[in-house]
Amino acid sequence: MITMTSRPQLRVLFFDVFGTCVAQRKPVADALWRAAKEALESDTSLVNSEVRAKATKMSYEQWFEFGGSEWNKDVDVFTSDSKAKHGNVDWRAVDKYRFESLHKLLAQLGLIIPHEDASTSGLAVKEGSLWNESHLKELGLVWHRLPPWPDTCRGLDLLNKQFSTVTLSNTYNDLMTNLVAHSSIPFKHVYTSDLFQSFKPNPKVYLGAAEKMGVKPEECALVAAHLNDLKGAKACGFYAIYIERPLEEKTPELREQNIPDMVVKEDEDGFIALAERLGIEVV
Repeated sequence: MITMTSRPQLRVLFFDVFGTCVAQRKPVADALWRAAKEALESDTSLVNSEVRAKATKMSYEQWFEFGGSEWNKDVDVFTSDSKAKHGNVDWRAVDKYRFESLHKLLAQLGLIIPHEDASTSGLAVKEGSLWNESHLKELGLVWHRLPPWPDTCRGLDLLNKQFSTVTLSNTYNDLMTNLVAHSSIPFKHVYTSDLFQSFKPNPKVYLGAAEKMGVKPEECALVAAHLNDLKGAKACGFYAIYIERPLEEKTPELREQNIPDMVVKEDEDGFIALAERLGIEVV
């Protein structure tokens, strides 16, 4: 069921992207699982026997936990530390850290063999690792080519009939522009936190985005699968639309605060259901 309160006259719908518009956990797990399988089926002499034994024992569920939870959480810690120390985040540095985090976590699992001094050797991993540096870089780019949820593109086509649709994501503009193009997601505008020299949930991002679109905060809604993001937007006068996505809520304790003005449940048709509730005919 979709629940909603009375809403103002909306003109612009801003969208969180990672997790809300594109899936994260399963695509990342799938990429790791496939890459591991390919490595294990390759020339047996290329992978150290100890590494091979450890990788062979890794189940899909373990790769899912690694990619969707451990890897993502490690990067979240890095961004949180950056925010605390500097008051903002260099999102290109975050992208770089994602590669470093992958190396670190795989080394902890014994799936890659790091060079003791990569600066001297010029190589990050030794021969016998499950993946070489080229493969690791390719895996790190999985976050640049995440697929849209099944309802995303169709739903946005519908919403575009009545609203301006705009990304509002904690990343940098080049990455988001490439991701939107890669997945053919029909946003009318692409905004990212770096355009406002801050990060969500800092009010500078929400209010800066509204100003850039030439509208008042009360004419804006944020569509997101994360309650902490919606809480920040609502504090700035935005209408808060919660799209439930599988395993995406990082702060479930916020459910008790009744933050959203509208809720689209996980078992409904996402953005398509949203378009219908916002008065757009769905054929």
